[in-house]
Parts: sequence; C-alpha cells; structure tokens
Amino acid sequence: MHRRTVLKLGGMAALGLGVPGCSTVVVSPATPAGRPILTLPVVRASWDRVIRTTVGLRPYRPSGFVLRATKLDDTLLVHNYGHGGTGHSLSWGCGAVAADLALEQGGRRAAVIGCGIVGLTTTRQLQRRGFDVTIYAKTVPPDTTSNMALAGFTPTSGLVDRDERTPAWDEQFRRVAEISYRELQLLVGRPYGVSWIDNYSTMNQRPLDLSDVGSQSLLPPALRTGRDVLGPGEHPFPLRYATRRTTLRIEPSIYLDAMVKDVLLFGARIVIRGFETLRDLITLDEPVVVNCTGLGARDLFGDDALIPTKGQLTVLVPQPEVNYRTSGGITPQPGIGIHMMPRADGIVLGGTSERGEWSLEPDEDARRRVVEGHMALYGAMRPPTPGG
Repeated sequence: MHRRTVLKLGGMAALGLGVPGCSTVVVSPATPAGRPILTLPVVRASWDRVIRTTVGLRPYRPSGFVLRATKLDDTLLVHNYGHGGTGHSLSWGCGAVAADLALEQGGRRAAVIGCGIVGLTTTRQLQRRGFDVTIYAKTVPPDTTSNMALAGFTPTSGLVDRDERTPAWDEQFRRVAEISYRELQLLVGRPYGVSWIDNYSTMNQRPLDLSDVGSQSLLPPALRTGRDVLGPGEHPFPLRYATRRTTLRIEPSIYLDAMVKDVLLFGARIVIRGFETLRDLITLDEPVVVNCTGLGARDLFGDDALIPTKGQLTVLVPQPEVNYRTSGGITPQPGIGIHMMPRADGIVLGGTSERGEWSLEPDEDARRRVVEGHMALYGAMRPPTPGG
C-alpha cells in the first residue's frame, strides 16, 4: 500500500501502529484537493537550548578511500583509511575487504591501528575470520573523530571528486556500500543506536530526480529507498515542496560504545599507544597490521593527498517527541545546506564543511548561521493542531 494511502486512513497513528523508528505523524482532515495534511512535532530551536558544539576533522582524499594491501618488511600491511564523511556508512564493507586481504598472510593474528568506527568494524570482520586482534590507538570512544559525526547512511557524502574516480574504484565502492547497508540493517532493533527515520528535504522549486546525477549515480538502486514528493499544503514546512525518504540513523555515542563492547567480548585487546614512524609499526609482534588511522595516515604513511574537512555540530536539548530529520532551510547559503538529526543525546544541527581546515576550535560565524537557520525554519513551521 502506498504511504499516502496509509496516511489518509489516519487511524494507524491514533492506535500507535506506526513503523518503529519512523516519524510520528498527525493527519488533519485534508487539503481542498482531498490530499492529507502532514504535521510534525516542531523542533524548539533557540539559543537558550544549546548544550554543546563539537568539531571533527574528516579524513578526505580527492581520489577516494584507500583499501589495499602491501608489505612492510615481513609484515602484511593493509590500508583502510580516507573515507571523508562516509566512515559510519562504509566501515562494515571496507572492514570486510580489509579482513579478506589479511587472509593472504598465513597467521591469524592482527593489529588494528585506530579505534574509531573503521577500526572497530574492521576488528569485528577480522574476528569473524578467526583472527586474534589487538587494537592500538591514541584515543578510544568517546574521544574519537567518529564520535563527532552526525552519522547516518550517507555513503556518498564528501567521499570523492568525480574527476578522480576510476571504474575499478567505483566497483569497489559499490561492493563495500552494499555490504555496509546490509550490516547496518541487521543492527536495527538491537542496542546499537541504529534505526530507520524519515528525512524531509525542503525546497521552493519542485524537486528533480537527481538519483543518476553526480555521486548519487554510484549507488545501486537496491541502496535507495523510495521518495515521496509533498507539494504545497501537504507538509508543515515554510517552503513550497518537501521530499520524504526513509533513511538509516546512527547514534554515535550508543553505536561506538556497543562496538567496543563487542570487540572485547570476542577477545580483542585495546592498547593505548601512538605510532610516530613506520619503524614503530615493525616492532609489533602481529604479522598483519591494518591501518585505520584516518587523518593520521597523512603523517604516518606520507599520504599528502589526505586533507581534513572540518565539520561542526551544535546540539540542542533532546526532544523525544521529534523523530524525523530535515535537510535544507529557508535561506541557505549557495552550496551550503543545513540539516537536523534527532538523537537520544540531543537535537543535532549541522551544515558545515571546510576543506583544508585543521582547526578544532568552533567557528562562531558558522555556528550562528546553522542555529539561526534552523530557528527560522522551525519558527515558521506549521505546528500540530491542538488535540491532534
């Protein structure tokens, strides 16, 4: 049954028979054309509800992530880094490929360098293949770059420059994206902080079909859920159109802690240690070393193509009743959007991407743009009808 037909019936919402993880909606009678009017709980965006602002540096490479094996003396060195803004989205698939590459070495002991989401999922994929794993890292959750992510299944976000792509890289991307999408689905409904949620993108012009344009063309159809286009009067946002698509949400504070528990449960050790040179890696006893250092690979392995992309998030007091996300606002700057993700630890507001910026200090101008942009969007949003 089409979702709009379900909304017309309305009774499911009254009985609490919604889809787990998706937004709770209220349907008022109808538009003059007979179409349902969707209303949603309004985000209370204001400066006095801000509880923190965080900054993370995404490891971006114009030619995409690195996923390959090489030799370092007698050690098999497997690289798995440079995912830009897609670490949470692609880590399970990249970890599977890295673990398969590790099988080229005869032994079943491996060192994983890094304890962000890429290092943790790679460890789990190695454990599934019978490896005894030790994780070496300078920091562990909640103090990793992965903890600073908005997170969700956004496999093409800040990933690769179109002119740098090759057919071989595209094929590898599709493989890891499909593996990751499946793995994340299997975590829904369990204590991993992974769930399905409706995303509303707002705009004044009727949206075009962009699924085959730019980086979106990388995604196989099986990795895209269907999209509804809501016209004027059919949605509560102060723009003419909104699109609705169901996507996967990941809550990093829950997800990363759960992953740490898993790798320890299956026998991994975590050692707090940094590495300054390649010679330091050779001192390890493990015959396989998997490099999941993210931005740290620039200095450790001399990858000058790796550069930071600074992302900044401002978090509001949680609103449990808000269970939908939004992308876009009333007056977004050209090429820069804003977006909101509700999580158990707060309403997360984002919309920054500064390539080549190394500073971990919050940018006050960017913070003001993001918060005030959401204040304008939700301040003009139509609230639910009383008693609805």
